Amino acid sequence: MKFRRKNKFAAEVATSSLNDIMFFLLLFFLIISTVANPNVIKLLLPKASSSQQLSKKQVTLSVDGEKRYFIDRRPVSPENLEMELQSIMQGIAEPTIVVRVDKSLSVQDLVDILQTGAKLNIKMVMATSK
Repeated sequence: MKFRRKNKFAAEVATSSLNDIMFFLLLFFLIISTVANPNVIKLLLPKASSSQQLSKKQVTLSVDGEKRYFIDRRPVSPENLEMELQSIMQGIAEPTIVVRVDKSLSVQDLVDILQTGAKLNIKMVMATSK
């Protein structure tokens, strides 16, 4: 007598755990790609303690659309910019300048300002709007 099986055996691959594995791999690669990217902009945010705010003098360098330079709302000619910055930052231990540049100006104008600050060993921070 020949007994026949009603259900044939079919090979299956259990994929229920693959969703979890793929999710963790995706999360891992997203985190690694943001950490490994050298072009990420790092911001130095000011602290809230009042002693640090009083000890640092904040100097603002503004350049408007017509390439007029202002140091703390005082107009300065571009030729005298380096001398003015040097005289203002003379007695400060960690000189820092907040640079406010109009968005209509070219990148070269900003680079010229940053080169002036690098020549004088002044830390330059660029201000942006949200």
